Amino acid sequence: MIHVLYIDCCIRGELSRTKKLAETFLAELSRSGAYAVERLTLMDEPLVPFQNGFFRQREELLEAGELGHPRFRYAHQFKAAERVVIAAPFWDLSFPALLKVYIENLCVQGITFDCDEKNGTYGVCKAERMLFLTTRGGALEGSPMDNGTKYLSDMSKFFGIPRFDHIAADGLDLGLEPVETILNRAIERAKEIATDF
Repeated sequence: MIHVLYIDCCIRGELSRTKKLAETFLAELSRSGAYAVERLTLMDEPLVPFQNGFFRQREELLEAGELGHPRFRYAHQFKAAERVVIAAPFWDLSFPALLKVYIENLCVQGITFDCDEKNGTYGVCKAERMLFLTTRGGALEGSPMDNGTKYLSDMSKFFGIPRFDHIAADGLDLGLEPVETILNRAIERAKEIATDF
């Protein structure tokens, strides 16, 4: 079975429109029986920004080469996944800060990426694909103001993941179309991707 890591940063929980999109995608994946989904709910994790002693501990562990330390568990988990799905809403031109804190925990030289004189910096993650699922109140698809999608696309490359896709339910709060119409369009796209993920 294909190991899928689902990273849930749907801050509003069951009220989240992004979560509805993500759960539909995951349900479609499960129908094939070819995927084993490992769920990581960021709101339930003890994630904190790098600062003070927490940052110093990380630097000391890296300097000592102790990559098996429990604090690097997120990086090991991410590296082992064959597919990655990230669900997070569009917030403040990007996504919730919690997701950025999580990504900082993924960036560990010798686990998710490495570097040398010949190749420079290169990703060493196992995943072949990363999918970002999001919802936006405004119309920002393709806009340079959507920093979240571009950032995650760049991180996908950094980690050595060759394919990045995103699905966005865009313009949900503009009143130009019913919310369910916009959301259902994104859900149908998610179902299409799920058939060959």
